[in-house]
Amino acid sequence: MGFRLQLGLHSKTTLILLFSFFALILLFSGYVYVSVKSYSYEDFDKLLDIRLLTAARAELNSKRRPDAQELQERFFERLPHERDYFFEIKQGKTYSDESRELGVPESFFQEVLTNGAATYKKNEYLFKGIRYMGDSGEYIAIASAANYFETHHTEYLKRTLLIAILVAFVFSVIISVYYSRSVFKPLRTITNQVRRISSESLHLRLEALQGNEELRELTSTFNYMLDRIETSFETQNNFISNASHELRTPLTAIIGEADVALNKLRTPEEYIETIKVILEEAESLERKTAALLYLAQTGFDGKTQLMSKVRVDQLLWDVKETLQRINSKYKINLDMSLLPDNPVKLKVLGNEQLLHLALSNIISNACKYSDFKQVEVSLGATENYVVMVVRDYGIGIPIEELKYIYDPFFRASNTSKFEGFGIGLPLARNILRMHNAKLEVKSIVEKGTTVQISLPIGKFETG
Repeated sequence: MGFRLQLGLHSKTTLILLFSFFALILLFSGYVYVSVKSYSYEDFDKLLDIRLLTAARAELNSKRRPDAQELQERFFERLPHERDYFFEIKQGKTYSDESRELGVPESFFQEVLTNGAATYKKNEYLFKGIRYMGDSGEYIAIASAANYFETHHTEYLKRTLLIAILVAFVFSVIISVYYSRSVFKPLRTITNQVRRISSESLHLRLEALQGNEELRELTSTFNYMLDRIETSFETQNNFISNASHELRTPLTAIIGEADVALNKLRTPEEYIETIKVILEEAESLERKTAALLYLAQTGFDGKTQLMSKVRVDQLLWDVKETLQRINSKYKINLDMSLLPDNPVKLKVLGNEQLLHLALSNIISNACKYSDFKQVEVSLGATENYVVMVVRDYGIGIPIEELKYIYDPFFRASNTSKFEGFGIGLPLARNILRMHNAKLEVKSIVEKGTTVQISLPIGKFETG
């Protein structure tokens, strides 16, 4: 069974940067070493050429230049282990003894005779040979010397480069670790924030990161996903409670009407009236059941809803009529004085049943918690939104509890004498969120609550 080392992205990035830096350092150091060594060899080769020619002139042309040898000794510093050799060229001579004496191959002499010059390298020694016409005849002039730079300076260069590589490697490690940490610091921040989010804290969101467009977009996308997950999670968790809350009223009315009708014989007119009430409540029950089931199935993803044109003013009239039929104590005043001249600005793209359910919850809460005082519902429009404002003059909500009003089952501390389950407003908020609407709640204890709903005006094709 093989062993595989699993590395995180942070470690991989650090290693990639480190290896990249180290590879560049090695390539650069190798280039410097090879270049310097090549240059030193070429320079030494040229220098030995000059020394050989000077030595030949001094040795073999002393009659024409009596001061040549003196000049050579005075102004030309001898190379390390420099030796000069001069062999007279004779017909048929093989130079085998000379080659053994110098420690060079006999072919070296043959190359000098054939080409006029030859070079031979043996360890750190370099041999240069030329054919030279002296005063007393033609000679093979040979100079040899140890390449001091290669034997000493090159070793120093190696040590220097090795130390430089080690120091550069340490700096590369520091830079790689620092850079990778800087790069992944925002990701670690996001990771730590995500770890705090669970099914009990889905309301938490990631903080927007400054200076990094890609991570800011990632954060925004993740927060949007959390919005949908939170809505879906709340919907699934509260479906039974919502169904009980929304369906109990029409079921109670149907059972009550049927029970009264069965208590004793009644006239046909009374039976007809009872059946009408049962039919109305059954229709209401059917609408709410369909809305709740549809709501649970779609999960508020905003993509599979059956949307259509909805006239908000007509919807409000329908909501008012429905609520007052359910409870005759509800006093709802619709203020239409701010209606726009263009009726198109009253049309939105939405699911009429779900919007009906959301508005019914908000307005019925206003009626209930104002102890059946009159509730003002105003309707207007801006360039982009249809705006509804629901204002009551009831008990209000304590300011420190406003942040909890969308938590399922939460009820304010001053609502103990009112019936309710604390699920109507969260459900309404979910429906409005599905329609990309804005919901704002302001409240003052014992003075009332104001709820503003802004629905985007629908964009419909004309013609």
